[in-house]
Amino acid sequence: MTTDLSGPSRRKHFTLVATAAAVFAIDLATKIAASAALADRDIDLPGPLDLRLSHNPGVAFGMGTDTPTWLVLTLTGAVAAGIAVAAWRGLFASSIAAGVVVGGALANVADRSQAGTVVDMLYTGWCPTFNVADIAIVCGAFALAATAWRAPPDEPATVP
Repeated sequence: MTTDLSGPSRRKHFTLVATAAAVFAIDLATKIAASAALADRDIDLPGPLDLRLSHNPGVAFGMGTDTPTWLVLTLTGAVAAGIAVAAWRGLFASSIAAGVVVGGALANVADRSQAGTVVDMLYTGWCPTFNVADIAIVCGAFALAATAWRAPPDEPATVP
């Protein structure tokens, strides 16, 4: 069995990897900047969003704080790998949306593997503190769902 790596496939693969790498880099850069700038102070911004440093030992929205780090890393890595493989095989309508999810998940894995927590810095007061990777995962998942919903249906199988 051969794999076709011509035009559209190669472009989708590049888009997936480049998007994931960009989200990964942006998230980690914001976490490094937040760790330095917010270590001893909070920053109140105009509007509903403030900057406040926190370290989340849980998974999403502070849930699962007692879950062992190795389990969170394993599950998050497995989900990211599954999405990446599915996108690589062309099972998603949007390589960009898949790359956004994969990049966000891998950024949180990399961050959590350092100290067992994830750096969060975006604070609203009505929602748990979150980070750029969290935004990427949520928005990317919605985009995957929306593009799958809007994608044309597969051709029906012909029965001989």
